[in-house]
Amino acid sequence: MGEEINRLHVIVDEFHADFHPSPQVLKIYKSDLLAHVEHGMGKNLAFRCSNAINASVQSSQEYMMESMVPLLPSTAQSQIHMLVPNRTFDLSYDLNCAAICSDFQENIEFQFSLGWKALVHRYLGSVNAQKALRLVDPNFQNSRSVVPVAQTPSSGPPSIAAPPSNETALMTQEDLMIAMATNLASLTSRTSMSVIVVGGVMWKTIGWRIIALSVSLYGLLYLYERLTWTTKAKERALKRQFVEFASEKLQLIVSFTSASCSHQVQQEMATTFARLCQQVDQTEKDLEANICTLTANIDQLETVQSCSKTLRHKATELELQLEEFTKQYLEPQQ
Repeated sequence: MGEEINRLHVIVDEFHADFHPSPQVLKIYKSDLLAHVEHGMGKNLAFRCSNAINASVQSSQEYMMESMVPLLPSTAQSQIHMLVPNRTFDLSYDLNCAAICSDFQENIEFQFSLGWKALVHRYLGSVNAQKALRLVDPNFQNSRSVVPVAQTPSSGPPSIAAPPSNETALMTQEDLMIAMATNLASLTSRTSMSVIVVGGVMWKTIGWRIIALSVSLYGLLYLYERLTWTTKAKERALKRQFVEFASEKLQLIVSFTSASCSHQVQQEMATTFARLCQQVDQTEKDLEANICTLTANIDQLETVQSCSKTLRHKATELELQLEEFTKQYLEPQQ
């Protein structure tokens, strides 16, 4: 399962559906994506694991039956294979992606790769970047949290937030500029003087042409990324974010899924053992019934034997009396 989680991007890339950044389409898209991932991973796990597990289960069942055959009479030995049908044991890999990925929230807004926020995140890391951005804008975290993001199907209907007006957007930009100016003004005069001196030296050393060329290249790069941020690019970004999010979530249920599969195998073996035990119990009852019948026959035979001995003694006595009678009355006297 760990290897399949590492290959999750392949399953996600194989998913194709109508995509649009609107919340209604995103809701259906992510629901279908979750179903596709669960089906794909379950199919791959079954292909890689089910055959080996099924062979092991059948081998154990054969061993159990062979061990029990000597305990059964010849009439029941031929019927033992009917107790455990030769069927394929299929494991159920219940990943439940819809539940574990219910809190997935995508961010498909355009972000310039050389923007100041992206550069801060790239060179300072996520944790340090958050601290640095809060120094510039104390309301940075709050400003991000109010952006409406489409929720997953299992998390309920998306919250409806009123789109910000132009006046609010301008106020936010003005607040950001004021915060930047306030933080820059809070620096020491020595640092400000150093920045001015370094800027002047660069102006004199590089020249305004190179600076203008750099600014032009920067603008062209921004324009290029902005124009290439199409619907397909947004879909690729959503898939990439989903792979990163789902991989972390699926790693948490590896042991749980393994325990579930182990429990299914245990149930299958327990069912086989119960059927064999039932056959042994039935055979034991039949043997006990036969023993009772034979015991009754033996008792009857012993009674007949005892009676036959008594009759034989009487017959011997009568035979002796007959011989004496013959000698005394029937044989001629000499």
